Amino acid sequence: MKQALFLFAIIASAFVVADITLGYEAAYSIGYGAISVMAVMISLTFLWLWRERATPLALGMSFSWAGAASVMGWWWIYNVLSAPNAMFQSWVLFVFLSLYFVGAILHFATMQRSMGLGTGAFVLPIGAAILLSGLIHFAR
Repeated sequence: MKQALFLFAIIASAFVVADITLGYEAAYSIGYGAISVMAVMISLTFLWLWRERATPLALGMSFSWAGAASVMGWWWIYNVLSAPNAMFQSWVLFVFLSLYFVGAILHFATMQRSMGLGTGAFVLPIGAAILLSGLIHFAR
């Protein structure tokens, strides 16, 4: 845990230095671009682990990281290209969000099995997340 917190402090400091020296837009763009590319690599690694049957969570992790890479990459490219009209309110973003949702659903299903909960229990946190998000959206 100490190593992870130390690493977090170093990376957060690097972003602050990048913000001060390069400006917010450059620091944001470089950071978002780098994490989007790393997310693709992580997704492919988990896809390989799933193929090797190394862990039951591998497929869910692959979908989750693919969704993360896609959504983060979408917003990164959207900003790099100065909000092109073709990307404004595009249905393609929902395809990427769907990857993320599938990863989350596979995670909840695996957690349900690991905790010995009844069939279908994994739907409860998913439904709660959608309900909470909807309530917050419509309450604003």
